[in-house]
Amino acid sequence: MKILVINAGSSSLKYQLIDMDTEEAIIKGLCERITMAGGELTQKTSDGRKLNIKKDMKNHTEAIQLVLKAMVDPVYGAIASTDEIGAVGHRVLHSGEDFKSSVVIDDDVIAVCEKNAVLGPLHMPGNIACIKSCREVMPNVPMVAVFDTTFHSTMPAKAYMYGIPYSVYEQLKVRKYGFHGTSHKFVSEETAKVLGSKDARIIVCHLGNGSSISAVKGGKCMDTSMGFTPLEGLVMGTRSGDIDPAAVEFIRANLGMSAEEVVQYLNKKCGMLGISELSSDMRDLESAVKNGDKKAELAIEVAAYRIKKYIGSYAAVLNGVDAIVFTGGIGEHSAHMRRLVMSDMEYLGAKLDETKNENVGDGVCEISADDSKVKILILPTNEELSIARETKALVAC
Repeated sequence: MKILVINAGSSSLKYQLIDMDTEEAIIKGLCERITMAGGELTQKTSDGRKLNIKKDMKNHTEAIQLVLKAMVDPVYGAIASTDEIGAVGHRVLHSGEDFKSSVVIDDDVIAVCEKNAVLGPLHMPGNIACIKSCREVMPNVPMVAVFDTTFHSTMPAKAYMYGIPYSVYEQLKVRKYGFHGTSHKFVSEETAKVLGSKDARIIVCHLGNGSSISAVKGGKCMDTSMGFTPLEGLVMGTRSGDIDPAAVEFIRANLGMSAEEVVQYLNKKCGMLGISELSSDMRDLESAVKNGDKKAELAIEVAAYRIKKYIGSYAAVLNGVDAIVFTGGIGEHSAHMRRLVMSDMEYLGAKLDETKNENVGDGVCEISADDSKVKILILPTNEELSIARETKALVAC
């Protein structure tokens, strides 16, 4: 079976066609500037053939039509006919409290997604528009919604509730939801395989421009760092992470911002970018540190310190930990960040091997010392494969 995995935004559409017999992506592509002038599709096949199409796409329906045409292109495509597509898996941001797992899409599912769009106003409209467009263009192909939040739906109420009146929670559904769920699910499941234990206690550190941590026990999420929105939790590339709400109002009033502007400020202008006043990119910051930039050094240290604190708290939640796993762009590629995070963790039974940490290869790498009681791993995430697996499991039933 070949499954088309789609990750749609308001003006973009990432896609992969995955052959589930090998679990390899045979096509990867991206549509940009949907609904705008200057639209463009770029595509690459697994054997290295590249296609670039410059064409305006006035909506997601036109984008999907262009994607299907590109995949069957006689020179640059990888399938003879779109009939080879057995199913479509859609990444959808928010499930609210309505879905606890991925679901086959029908009219009722779309209606619930439209109701929950208020919980993810930046991403959900694009997700929904793309689902509708795909159903219009491929009416006979089964489709599945894989939500970014459902992996975290196993959190107990004591983990997801905020200290607000229960009636407000009931009315507005304000609570911790968590995000990056497909990544945390994939990485925790693969880690359990490495450990040979389905009951393992795993702390997953998904570190990139957007970062989150989850505490997983027996394959279930017990807690996670992102909250009602992806703004809560770690200090990220441009997001502030945890901050006193009274400080937010103080910043808003003194900088003359509206409520909407201060939320944008905390999402786009803070984090490591804000502290360093240089860049949100870890590579830029590490380079600046080598040149003596103290603010860049502080930005990295603050981010690492927040990660360390969450690891400690989640070890308490799990009553110990069997593995700490790094994934995402920073987690997989920054030896410096991993070293800062894992320093002075011997009390937890976690000891980093400095040589292994500095000399990692591709794929899964163990970087813990031989005498470490806790496995420390680097495990590349594959959210698209996770979505494809979820889709196959539902449509094959």
